[in-house]
Amino acid sequence: MIAVFVNMATVFLGSLIGIFFRNKIKKEYIDILICALALITVVIGVSSAIKTADFLCLIICLVIGTLVGMLLKLNERLDGAGDFIKSKMPKMKNDRFTEGFVSACILFCVGSMTIIGSFEAGISGNYDIIFAKSALDFVSSMMFGASMGIGVTFSVVFILLFQGGLTLLAGVIAPFLGNSVIVEMSAVGGTILIGMGINMLNISDKKITVANMFPAVFLPVIYVPASQLLTKLLN
Repeated sequence: MIAVFVNMATVFLGSLIGIFFRNKIKKEYIDILICALALITVVIGVSSAIKTADFLCLIICLVIGTLVGMLLKLNERLDGAGDFIKSKMPKMKNDRFTEGFVSACILFCVGSMTIIGSFEAGISGNYDIIFAKSALDFVSSMMFGASMGIGVTFSVVFILLFQGGLTLLAGVIAPFLGNSVIVEMSAVGGTILIGMGINMLNISDKKITVANMFPAVFLPVIYVPASQLLTKLLN
């Protein structure tokens, strides 16, 4: 779990640095930095998504996972969590609090580095990937903090719950997972990151409710073994 706390610390410090200097940076510079970060997010997402060895897995997991997320109203609940935290800080005027909180939660917790890094940490105690992710998150959180404010800082709570839970879970379910499962989980997570990057670019008034897609990340754990078993039976 030490890697998770390191990741939390980098996001916490990075966002605070961004907030501290936000009034000293021209808005147009912040906007272009966010666009750059959005493009990087899309590239990271694409690099993970194209590694899939089974596009049917990607399609089925995303469709079913999104339906599950919609039924659970995950996007609304995450927005609600951001609004709740904001309501407890009435003296802090920040119209982008919830947007910053939700965007940071998704960016820092969904993707190949989070999934593979958490499993590496939980299974073998190898923290290299999470430490590398922490360095990237430090830079990203500074840009997010400068653009969206204190909501980004509070995403560390979600990092603890999601990434910490994934790390602990990995140690339990590791014997039942193969490399193909982790690859497909990363591919699904990468696809969700692409949606996140598109939202950050503000190229459309209609936002992709990427938080509703969260359950899809875990569905390859079921799909891949089931698909392999079905293939054996048919052959």
